[in-house]
Parts: sequence; C-alpha cells; structure tokens
Amino acid sequence: MARKIVLTSGKGGVGKTSILASLGICLANRGKNVLMIDGDVGLNNLDVVMGMESRVVYDMSDVIENKCHINQALLQEEGSSLYLLPSAHAYDNQKITAQAFKEMIGRIEHLFDFILIDCPAGIDAGFHRAVSCSDEAIVVTTPHIPAIRDGDKVLGLLRSYKLNSISLVINRVRGDFVSRGKMMSASEIARILRTPLIGAVPEDDAVTVYSQLGRIGLNRSSSRDAIDMIASNIINNSFRIYDVERGYRGFFGRLKRIVSRY
Repeated sequence: MARKIVLTSGKGGVGKTSILASLGICLANRGKNVLMIDGDVGLNNLDVVMGMESRVVYDMSDVIENKCHINQALLQEEGSSLYLLPSAHAYDNQKITAQAFKEMIGRIEHLFDFILIDCPAGIDAGFHRAVSCSDEAIVVTTPHIPAIRDGDKVLGLLRSYKLNSISLVINRVRGDFVSRGKMMSASEIARILRTPLIGAVPEDDAVTVYSQLGRIGLNRSSSRDAIDMIASNIINNSFRIYDVERGYRGFFGRLKRIVSRY
C-alpha cells in the first residue's frame, strides 16, 4: 500500500509545488512508483510545472463524478514510473469533499509506492481535504519570518491529526547569508518550530526558470541534489541534510561571500 504524503505550507510562494514535483521525479528515479495529486482545486499549477497541462483531458472532478475511470485521468511522465492526477481547473470546491477525495485515492493507492498530495496553502477546507487523506505530512517553509510564523500555525493544526510523521523542509536557504549570520540556518528554524528537519534546499534561480517553462525535470543544479537527498531520507527514514554552506567555507568560500555582496 502506498505511503500517502501531503506537502503543505502556511503561505503561498514558498516553492511547495516545485519541491513536490522534483521530489516525485527523484523518487521515481530511485525505482519507486509515484503518483502526484494536485489537491489545490481551482488554483492548481502542478500540471504546468510538470509541462503536462496540454495533455489534460480528464481531471479529478471527472473521476469523482464517474465521467471516466481514474486510469483515464492519470498522466504519465514519459519513460518514468511517475504519474500525475490533475486537479479541476474550474469546479465548485465544495463538491470535492474530503470523503470523495479519500475514496478516489483508495481506488488506486495499491498501485503505487508513494502518493504525494499537493495541498493548497493556508488552512481552509482544501487543507483538511488533503491532510485527512494522508499518513504523513511535510511542511515547506522559507527562512523568512512571515513564512516561519505561518508554518508554525500549520504545524499546530497538523498535530491534531493522526499522522504517522510530520517533518520540515526549509526552502530557498542562502548559504552565503547563513555563513555570515544574516539568515537563520535550517536547523535553527527546525528547533524553533520543534519539528524534525528532513531537508534544506538552497536558493536556486534554475528552479524558477524550469518551473515556468514546465521543465522542472531538467533541473540538475544544487537544489535538485538537495531534493534527491530528501527522497533518500523518505525512503530510508534518515535525516541527512544538504549542506547549503559547503561552498562558502575556507579561502575560496570567503572569496565567494565577498563577491556575493556586490
């Protein structure tokens, strides 16, 4: 039976969807059968990030209303064991209830090792719908105070659910800022939020570029290495964290820090 993992955040703009897409790719590259579900009804972007928006014929609303079989709505990444179930683009949010969402997942979860659910940001009904169908939760935040504060609120709500685990990913960490004491490290944020840290992802312009182009799978930069480490942690129940400060230590690291100021 699949491990059902919801990725959520307190506020939008922290890179949650891009991380979920990259994580799905990394898990599939490690030989796992992975289903990504876009749980953000009406404001969905996972199909765009994956470059699959032009291939969408049926979506989850069609599955829930029995207009198609769930297999007809799944989109497969070419040459991969990675699949996407797109969300409804224009559909009454209230019609996709938590129970209907859960029953839909129950029809197909036996075919996958992992089901990654992209939860809408915030704490409205969409949050409950996505979390109530999950066994595990990963909260994505950034080292910025508003994102950390909102992440703390989401973590408080998650602890009221019967989840097997709750962990934390800190995205867009600037290694040069951390090394100069101008930004909190991922481990410091994890201590503040009292949540196990499963990953730290460095600031990376390549993610923005590839996400906008719908080519997130082409990213081969430091952020991809960090997310691949998160995939390894999920599979092996480990907590190895990507060292975002690695390139800013020693003599050459000092030069890089000096150059980055200008």
